[in-house]
Amino acid sequence: MEKENFNEQERACEKVLLVGVDDGTQGEDFERSMEELKSLAKACFMEPVGVITQRMESVNKGLYIGTGKVQEVKEASQLLNADVIIFDDALTPSQLRNLQNELEKPILDRTTLILDIFETRARTREAKLQVESAKLKYLLPRLVGMHEALTRQGGTSGSMSSRGAGEKKLELDRRRIEHRITELSRELEEVSMERQVQRKRRQASRTPLVALVGYTNAGKSTIMNAMIDRYVKDEEKKVLEKDMLFATLDTTVRRISTGNNKDFLLSDTVGFIHKLPHGLVKAFHSTLEEVENADLLLQVVDYSDSHYREQMKTTEQTLIQLNAGGIPLITVFNKADQCQDLIPYPQIVGENKIYMSAREESSLDMLVELILDTVYADYVVTEFLIPYDKGNITSYFMEHSHVLNKEFQETGTKITVKCHKVDQSKYAEFIIHGEGTIK
Repeated sequence: MEKENFNEQERACEKVLLVGVDDGTQGEDFERSMEELKSLAKACFMEPVGVITQRMESVNKGLYIGTGKVQEVKEASQLLNADVIIFDDALTPSQLRNLQNELEKPILDRTTLILDIFETRARTREAKLQVESAKLKYLLPRLVGMHEALTRQGGTSGSMSSRGAGEKKLELDRRRIEHRITELSRELEEVSMERQVQRKRRQASRTPLVALVGYTNAGKSTIMNAMIDRYVKDEEKKVLEKDMLFATLDTTVRRISTGNNKDFLLSDTVGFIHKLPHGLVKAFHSTLEEVENADLLLQVVDYSDSHYREQMKTTEQTLIQLNAGGIPLITVFNKADQCQDLIPYPQIVGENKIYMSAREESSLDMLVELILDTVYADYVVTEFLIPYDKGNITSYFMEHSHVLNKEFQETGTKITVKCHKVDQSKYAEFIIHGEGTIK
């Protein structure tokens, strides 16, 4: 923890200059992207001291920005005493090398910045492995030009002995990184298998999985902690909650017990963001499988944000990338208490929209009711007569269904339950009467 605090203090001393290119087609999206870049820098404990933008039909292939603008950025960075220059898009290896040569300052792009934030936030072994893997894969093609202080000599043969110090170091770094990526892939495969075993156990228990998804800083962790406060009552089960982009990174799953055997598992996942690097989505795929395998998605939206519609589009696009576009979804318009003049809350609109505030119990109760109505929609009221020598079946229903009535009769236990259709079919021979059955 001490090391982490030291890094944060060190980063807090760094002043950064932000640079972006507007191709003229983005409109307000470009302004929003630059504001997000500023927030990302702050989330990485940096201090933005200036913003420079350029309008171009397409980015410069060699320098990202025009040659004249490069000089402007250089002069501004010196005038503002900027320690680092951050670009709003992912830079190609050649752009990164050329800009470092021209600007003579450390260069970061949006992807590297997000990776740095993820590295700071990672807590579990799996998240740390995923971040390291994504970072190394992004770094590998960008090694050229990162050792300017060392000489580079051309050799006629391919042997290491004929190469300059810089070329030798470059080759050694590349080999070291490739070896580490292989190691990480192996470790992540093992972790993924462990997660699959856990997932199969949950599926066998038939406890519905509800996943919180949405834009970063929309309030997912606030909803998770509010649920834990109300239904789990264990402070140690809570997740980090902070008004900051990517405050939480690790996927957390908690059992929410609402009573009457109507439990569900609630999963808090990493937030999405505009221009979220595809490599990151791919790197976190095993963690985000919680989304892909969910029975219900709660798309949490910051209703107080003027750009919430654009953020919803980003979330929808990311869900499609994760093969989760067809999963039932409830849109949770959070922070409605900050927009009382727009719509009264809490209230459910239609079958899959709710306006609420995660910090108010009445909102939480309404959300839980909507969740239960959705995830338990396949549950039917059924009356069984179970022989006494089949007590294990009675015990099963007591643990995995909502028991409405129970009577001890001469031939067995008469039990009325609200159970899953699969269980109704499995124990059909003991049915006296049930919804959807012919008796």
